[in-house]
Amino acid sequence: MQHVEFFHRDHFHQHFHRKKAKPSLSKFIDFFWETDFENLWTYYPQGFTDALFPDVGYTYLVNFGTPFKMQLDDELFEIKSDAFLPRYKNILTIHSPGNKIFGIKFKVSPVIFQKKINFSEYKEYIFPLAYLIDREIIEQIKSQDSFQKRLEFTSAYYDNIIKKYPGSLKHVDIVAGVIKNSSEGNFNTTIEEYAEQYDISTRTLQRYFETTTSITGKQALQMIRIRKAVAAFVQSPASFNYSDFGYFDYSHFYKHINQFLKKHKTANIRSHLQLLQGSGIINY
Repeated sequence: MQHVEFFHRDHFHQHFHRKKAKPSLSKFIDFFWETDFENLWTYYPQGFTDALFPDVGYTYLVNFGTPFKMQLDDELFEIKSDAFLPRYKNILTIHSPGNKIFGIKFKVSPVIFQKKINFSEYKEYIFPLAYLIDREIIEQIKSQDSFQKRLEFTSAYYDNIIKKYPGSLKHVDIVAGVIKNSSEGNFNTTIEEYAEQYDISTRTLQRYFETTTSITGKQALQMIRIRKAVAAFVQSPASFNYSDFGYFDYSHFYKHINQFLKKHKTANIRSHLQLLQGSGIINY
């Protein structure tokens, strides 16, 4: 069985604990999550897969269950302990009984305040967390006996980091600000216009994005837009308005959604594309 992001909404809503970051963390952290699969193994004793599409940022994975496998684009990894996951790749996670994972979905990781890291060097692989989160913190996260307690502990940990370094890294604040603005629905401002707003060159802003997120600003803005648009369209095709997401017309939107979804080689999306095409809204 395969669950595909955007389309199998019940699975991702019902079988993952998920909590948005509080306001003081929201510029840096999207949300916290944890698997809740216990009642699934009766139905899927051999396991199942979850297919995710590219997103901005990284996820810290804290594994306190059995090993599991993840495929990023064409490369397969076995996750035995903890990992640092680049989210701008297509992902297929292979779950089996005993898996239990806690995750922190970052837009820009606050660890950059503490350690000199160029995230463009973390582009291709899953990395262990030893360098990015102290082992003591990982063990304390694992020792909490509920998702809520893990959420509270981790939120306090990152809140403390951010409070210690207010405004200390200009490029981090700029990138976080641009991502926040786009995520809140401003899809028409270009990366060139953002650079002008911050009184820096476009090349400098692109470098800031690569240092903090591994991808360029243009890639990030396009990724945020298409994800928002796909989610809105799948949830309510009849009320979807392409202009709300900066598209010229439905043809422009469908071309983008088609390219975005089809790049995931391991996601079974043929029937979902047919569903979109048969919605009465898109006919291309």
